[in-house]
Amino acid sequence: MSLQGQAIADLWDQTFNKGDTAALGKLYSDEGKVIPAGGSPVQGADKISAFFADLQAKGFKDHKITVQDTTQRGETVILTGLWQLTGPGEGGQSQSYGGNWVNVLEPHGDGWRTLLHTWN
Repeated sequence: MSLQGQAIADLWDQTFNKGDTAALGKLYSDEGKVIPAGGSPVQGADKISAFFADLQAKGFKDHKITVQDTTQRGETVILTGLWQLTGPGEGGQSQSYGGNWVNVLEPHGDGWRTLLHTWN
């Protein structure tokens, strides 16, 4: 199966940025886990969808991932790079956030599903 790391990240960004958090949850495997910086792990499509819906409700938007490296070990793929997004800052001002990003994926049908998604 061909792997286009940036295309996978772009699909995630497009899905988040159009506000389709139900579809976003479907980009994760049944065992998929999100471990946010400084937060508790979130597991399962419904909980992952709700987590990102809550972020959007708080005003976070314009997410962008830049994949810098792709590593494949057997059927498991590790994508690493940088993320950025815009959200509320002090005094209601819009602020940019960003940091390092890691996704671990497994093949699913003719695509990929995320097993682990974390950032700092």
